[in-house]
Amino acid sequence: MVAHTTPPAADAKTIFTDLGYDVVGDGPEFRATRDWKEVTVRAVADDATDAPDADLQCYVTWSEHAPALQRRLDGRDCDEWAVIGVDDDGGYEVTRAPPAERA
Repeated sequence: MVAHTTPPAADAKTIFTDLGYDVVGDGPEFRATRDWKEVTVRAVADDATDAPDADLQCYVTWSEHAPALQRRLDGRDCDEWAVIGVDDDGGYEVTRAPPAERA
């Protein structure tokens, strides 16, 4: 396993672009927009993070840090956040997603 010291920002942008989002911003934090939905995306190198002030939030980190990051965020009041874990080969897994919209 590789020790990662930089956030997977390029991977995060690729994931959201491939999902059909318009990506705006440089660096590890950016906005991803599709239809009515605007997501604040923050790529982080580990599980230590502060929450951005946004309605929809997604944290993209390396796979080995995703479970710990999810545990850190579980106590928050907001349910509208997700965690994506990225592998060394660029593959990814959504380890936590916001609950489905209620009809």
